[in-house]
Amino acid sequence: MTDTRASALAILRTLVGRDDASWHDGQYEAIETLVDHRRRALVVQRTGWGKSAVYFVATLLLRRQGAGPTILVSPLLALMRDQVAAAARAGVRAVSINSSNAHEWSDVLRQLDADEVDVLLVSPERLNNPSFRDEQLPTLIARVGLLVVDEAHCISDWGHDFRPDYRRLRELIAQMPTGVPVLATTATANSRVVQDVAEQVGMVATGFNGAGTGTTAGTAEVVTIRGPLARSSLRLGVLRLPDSRARLAWLLSHLGDLPGSGIIYTLTVAAAEDTARLLREAGHAVRAYTGQTDTAEREESEGLLKTNQVKALIATSALGMGFDKPDLGFVLHLGAPSSPVAYYQQVGRAGRATASADVLLLPGAEDEAIWHYFATASMPNQAKALAVIGALEAAGAPLSTPALEARVDLRRTPLELLLKVLDVDGAVHRVKGGWQSTGQPWVYDQERYERIAAARLGEQQAMLEFENTTRCRMEFLQRALDDDSAVACGRCDNCQGVWYPSDVADDAAATAAKSLDRVGVAIDVRAQWPTGMNNLGVAATGKIALGDRAEPGRALARLTDLGWGGPLRDLFETQGTDAAAPPAMLAACVRVLAEWGWADRPVAIVGVPSRRHPLLIDSVAASLASIGRLPWLGALSWANGGPTGEPGGNSAYRLSSVWDRFAVGPELAEALAPFAGRPILLIDDLADSRWTLTVASRVLRQHGASAVLPFALAVRS
Repeated sequence: MTDTRASALAILRTLVGRDDASWHDGQYEAIETLVDHRRRALVVQRTGWGKSAVYFVATLLLRRQGAGPTILVSPLLALMRDQVAAAARAGVRAVSINSSNAHEWSDVLRQLDADEVDVLLVSPERLNNPSFRDEQLPTLIARVGLLVVDEAHCISDWGHDFRPDYRRLRELIAQMPTGVPVLATTATANSRVVQDVAEQVGMVATGFNGAGTGTTAGTAEVVTIRGPLARSSLRLGVLRLPDSRARLAWLLSHLGDLPGSGIIYTLTVAAAEDTARLLREAGHAVRAYTGQTDTAEREESEGLLKTNQVKALIATSALGMGFDKPDLGFVLHLGAPSSPVAYYQQVGRAGRATASADVLLLPGAEDEAIWHYFATASMPNQAKALAVIGALEAAGAPLSTPALEARVDLRRTPLELLLKVLDVDGAVHRVKGGWQSTGQPWVYDQERYERIAAARLGEQQAMLEFENTTRCRMEFLQRALDDDSAVACGRCDNCQGVWYPSDVADDAAATAAKSLDRVGVAIDVRAQWPTGMNNLGVAATGKIALGDRAEPGRALARLTDLGWGGPLRDLFETQGTDAAAPPAMLAACVRVLAEWGWADRPVAIVGVPSRRHPLLIDSVAASLASIGRLPWLGALSWANGGPTGEPGGNSAYRLSSVWDRFAVGPELAEALAPFAGRPILLIDDLADSRWTLTVASRVLRQHGASAVLPFALAVRS
């Protein structure tokens, strides 16, 4: 046994805590490639194979040879926490710099300076933080002993979890000094992704510009180590049920029968929260886990799942790559991911150290609409991109994201995503104080985005085929990832027969129906005008005066809710149709008001005028007026031509489109006069940005209402 192999095996056994531990096929070959040959490697192996063991063992061996610390680019906080804990078991000193531990950054930098760190974990987003990128990263690159890119499929346009920030890693890889090995790892990559990632891992800068980044690139040979992707412990199945009510009733009936603890994936935040609430009320120990969950709560929830103190986490894809619970007993999906590759990645959380784990997909009729939204959300819009570049050029100085919102009609999240794309493309640059134009020409790569969009549609079709196949399901997933070793698993519902129950208990069906019929969502009051409104000709700055504000409002439901969200989506997505609300929906609106709990009961009802849904709003107002015995005074009037533009958009532009566009007409003024100094109920159809309700409430307050209580049929999300 060579010195490297013997030393590596000793470290491995310390890492896993077993004296009889041995190598999985390909593990030592990857370590040898990095440590003895100082080459670049791409490792594509199934979840649970031991990719982290490769880079932790390689790190210690390289450090013993005098190499500097490893930079490990890791995409998720949950993954970072697991990696730091795993490193400690092997005696690897690992620290992280991420959005949740800013208070620790100075200590981390001190440890790096003292060479007390073996592995530094950073997110791809952190690599473009101006102070880190300009002040710490150049020094790190000069000393780095190994660069690791975890979940490397994200580098690829074709990867199922494409992130603009990951594309920037091509530059970092190219800057690695001669002789510094590079490792990229993933469990979910088909041949196209493997080829794409290998090309990028092999990039070497051969020239540098004044900014210190590569101007041209050569290539280095990349060793690709790819193994079979079959997971013999997983028992796959697909259960089709008619609707959300039936799926939730099935969960209520059978969650307790599933082995151990697990993860239940949903496609939206609202679905995760609604499902978790239903199951908790039925006595199940579960928690919601989404991108909107507080960081400390997420970390606590991960710990509860790992110690089997909860039956399940009801999660979006925020709980995904790298989450490590070897004995996870089941993974369920309420709604299907958009591709077999993404599905394989998520189900790979289960059964990593157990003989058997159950994996069940319960697809929904709404899945394809959700896929379409997410498939297009990350694609840059040419007109918006040019508007952003033009705004930065015109400013002549860095602009913050809020300042840009007053110049380009994009909401915060898509604006930030577009800025990242433009940054990677070299058209803009993130600096202290915001963003600035680089002055470099930018051309919309229409052909590339059309290819990606077509690939996404192909993946969606493949997912539908997976749901409907009569062949082995594991074999289908393997072939979707171009695994030539695919054979029938002998365990899935197509190989062995249906292994899961399909019945639903009567009381569970009733409980699910009652939960989905729940009504009432808070509409938070706007208290602050957006930044930079003077750029749009609106004289509104700072806090909204207390005497102009609306009271906290209510809506029947969110459009994304599992219950009333479906009927509301159908109502608003019917193009060009305006009709009265159905009786059941009107009755539900009455229940919202009955449960409101306002401090002072409104004395009259006023509507927001609508071009698209006047009959709808009138029907709601008339129904509430009749049952609540409140006078229906009519609607506000349009002023200055009424609202402009389309619904949606960012806060600054949406406020601009409704500012000074509503008025109290003579007839309404006369009707309001007897109710001066009293609360008014304001009715609208859909609350999105909330600026229509804010401005309309301000108008009514200025005409004598002591309070305005906004009510909408739906809120966007």
